[in-house]
Amino acid sequence: MPEGLITKALSGYYYVQNDEGGHTIQCRGRGIMKQRGQSPLVGDRVIYTLTDNGEGAVERILPRKSALIRPAIANADLAVLVFSVVRPELSLILLDKFLVHTEHAGLDAVIVLTKLDRIPDGEVGDQIRRNVEAAQALYRSLGYKVFLTSAHQGTGLEPLKLALAQHINVCAGQSGVGKSSLLNALVPGLTLETNEISMKLGRGKHTTRHVELISLQGGGYLADTPGFSQLDFAELGIDEIDSCFREFRPLSHQCKFRGCSHTHEPSCAVLDAKEQGLIASSRYEHYVSFLTEWKETRRRY
Repeated sequence: MPEGLITKALSGYYYVQNDEGGHTIQCRGRGIMKQRGQSPLVGDRVIYTLTDNGEGAVERILPRKSALIRPAIANADLAVLVFSVVRPELSLILLDKFLVHTEHAGLDAVIVLTKLDRIPDGEVGDQIRRNVEAAQALYRSLGYKVFLTSAHQGTGLEPLKLALAQHINVCAGQSGVGKSSLLNALVPGLTLETNEISMKLGRGKHTTRHVELISLQGGGYLADTPGFSQLDFAELGIDEIDSCFREFRPLSHQCKFRGCSHTHEPSCAVLDAKEQGLIASSRYEHYVSFLTEWKETRRRY
């Protein structure tokens, strides 16, 4: 039986790209999978059969390397976190929240800062550039690749294409940061709908309605995913939030107390590193904020 990759799921259909010919077959899932509690995801490798009406039926889901709930996608291995530098302004606390969820999901991440061409002239623009340079230096020091881009001018796109090649990439970020414009610039011929930022609300409208894998010229795929309106920590524990900060990991086992929260305990290696300037104050403050949010969420439930 033929094998393929689900590149899109829409209205009960799974669109499977055949391994050999590269053509796409519109498939339904077999009822037996529902009985087993199985549900195919975009990114799944599957075995399917052809039916008499020229369509297909997904018979079996092959083992997954990873599976995300939001966005619902299988076998992704790289998160592309897209943030604009203006309208909406770059939010490091939101970026760190995305990074925590990315780390928890076991994905590597690249950070893409967009709309460089929209930075205004004058003192305001100079401050934005300083903020961007500081953010780039901080996250590169943590081991993340950071790309500065302009979809309209083509700035920074070639090195980004090389970084995305041969991966199943998940593109994520808040609404209005230019994800669709970036994808249109990365993939010639792609015409995803884009919306400008609402002047009244200060944010963009969601233009993506479903998850879809888009083929990249250098090999691999990019998943354009519905915009995230919020991320919460309900599914995480204190130790998991801690481990999702890369710079905390080699320090945590040096703390005096097992299960150290890194907020008040004596002989805490993370607190010591923060006091010595070895951990960025913004990262530590965001960690404490996420920990507080986690505690409040736990209290509600």
